[in-house]
Amino acid sequence: MFKLTSLNLNGIRSATSKGLEPWLAAHRPDCICVQEVKAQAPDVSGRFEELAGLKGHFHYAQKKGYSGTGVYTRHEPSEVIAGYGATEFDDEGRFTELRFDTPTRKLSILSVYFPSGSSGPERQEAKYRFLAGFYPHLQALKAGREFILCGDVNIAHQQKDLKNWRSNQKNSGFLPEERAWMTQLLDEAGLVDVYRRLQPDATDACYTWWSNRGQAYANNVGWRLDYHLATPTLAALARSESIYKDVKFSDHAPLTIDYDFDL
Repeated sequence: MFKLTSLNLNGIRSATSKGLEPWLAAHRPDCICVQEVKAQAPDVSGRFEELAGLKGHFHYAQKKGYSGTGVYTRHEPSEVIAGYGATEFDDEGRFTELRFDTPTRKLSILSVYFPSGSSGPERQEAKYRFLAGFYPHLQALKAGREFILCGDVNIAHQQKDLKNWRSNQKNSGFLPEERAWMTQLLDEAGLVDVYRRLQPDATDACYTWWSNRGQAYANNVGWRLDYHLATPTLAALARSESIYKDVKFSDHAPLTIDYDFDL
């Protein structure tokens, strides 16, 4: 089995101070895709290049303490790609791709951090630009490779993906345009929401993010913002899923899916 985890760290220094590394050592994923590293190369060097025996590969934001993505892996990739060719968002460190190619297989693991539009109209417009440009990139990638995209997508796709959907219909993350983009990605581009393939009806158990305001976490007033989006061949190999909530490393919970293949 190939155990693949996705986690928005909300800062690698913060997450590791809250026990992330011992959990990884016990959990033993083959790869963990991380988002919001909130660090640059000098911060990672000598401290976070490896976690629990997993080697990290990163795409850092130019702005200090902001964004950033990475993939920690037990397996040596054949290629590491930082960025997907869109300067505005590559400067924010939003895309890390590890390729594991053999003569008979082209396979990628992607860690992606979609923009949030919650801070205001300007960032919401940036989010729309990201979605518009990233969609054809995924289409092109799917035409030539099998892949699993892990990441904080910052979109709750359906009503069952957040607790208070009625009051959030005009809020970033649950806007009609964002949800329509996800529908198009699944129905037209042909990617698979792997968690929903395994748990089509889950509601309260599916949340991966909780606001730090009030008692959202204690009351499980959450959103499902973290995804595995896979090409159909790999999605069909998904066997089990888990969302770890016993220890809070971040405002997001780790989402793990076991796949019936190996690198």
